[in-house]
Amino acid sequence: MPVSCKRILIIGGGFSGMAAAIELRKRGAAIDVVEIDPGWRTYGAGITLGAPTLRALDTLGVLDEFLQHGYASDETELLSSAGHPIARLPTPRLARSDVPGAGAIMRPVLARILAQVTLRSGAEVRLGVTFKTIAQTDAGVDVTFSDGTRGTYDLVVGADGLYSKTRSILYPAAPAPRYTGQCVWRAVLPRPPEVSKAIMWLGAKVKAGVNPVSREEMYLFVTEDRPSNDRVDPADFLKLLKALIVPFTAPVMQMVRESLNEASQIVYRPLEALLLPRPWSQGRVALIGDAAHATTPHLASGACIGIEDAIVLAQELERCDSITDGLAAFEARRWERCRMVVENSVRLGEIEISGGSPEEHGEIMHQSMTALAAPI
Repeated sequence: MPVSCKRILIIGGGFSGMAAAIELRKRGAAIDVVEIDPGWRTYGAGITLGAPTLRALDTLGVLDEFLQHGYASDETELLSSAGHPIARLPTPRLARSDVPGAGAIMRPVLARILAQVTLRSGAEVRLGVTFKTIAQTDAGVDVTFSDGTRGTYDLVVGADGLYSKTRSILYPAAPAPRYTGQCVWRAVLPRPPEVSKAIMWLGAKVKAGVNPVSREEMYLFVTEDRPSNDRVDPADFLKLLKALIVPFTAPVMQMVRESLNEASQIVYRPLEALLLPRPWSQGRVALIGDAAHATTPHLASGACIGIEDAIVLAQELERCDSITDGLAAFEARRWERCRMVVENSVRLGEIEISGGSPEEHGEIMHQSMTALAAPI
């Protein structure tokens, strides 16, 4: 049965789920998307997008809208905490020759772009709804929903994130997401003219950076070691983030510290990782994105590999004669790339926490970026 004759349910309306809806609709599949959040909201501040992610956005057909609402630049600058130059990291142009090799955008803005394209594609999106039961038969997958309705599908795609309900149904004994010993702080600030690309300052134990997300704004990110994953009171966010920046005497970072205030949209997130062992599917139910492989942001590739999943899934379902063959081919193409991102990102965090080898850190970064530049 060709993709154009298939009815597919996507559970989760995040980046991976929306990308899957867009790519499968291009191939004529009938798509239902259920998203448990009635407001279809995406939380967070900025998100850094490397060249492979921009290439994936180009495949989706949304790169020009990203360029209109986000920010793209070439090169990442590494500085000491005092602002002394350490290195300049090249960002090869993979998406198009006229598009810089890296960029950033506010997460809610990127989500809005993808949501608009998802709706324009003709996918049926139901908000405030999730599944209650999934039962596979010879004829397909019978699904009951939280609003009392039901449907039968040729394929169900679980794109419901780090704490995936679909994963828990498929694999009750699957490992839980693991806290990695680090957290990341993010905030949004006005962008001064001197911040025209991604800049990172490397402190003794804390790493900080800024990245433009538009012509007017930039986002701040600060990575901190925290041995235990304790709750942090949002009332303390501003005080704690300002304290982390005190050792950074570089002028831009001191300006950042003075600019932070209650309106800076400060977000705190403990860094967790998950790599689900193969297989990522059972019968006609498959997992993509964070539901199968959630990573820390050390390679700025979490959104990238989730969107790539959607692209490859659609390609393989179109190419193969059966859903079973398509899912097997999808997994064969995705496993090594996603494993590499998750495990290398976790290892980079371990090196940072332990004060390990800068040479190993640099080599992992180089190898990872080279691998991510390869075609998917």
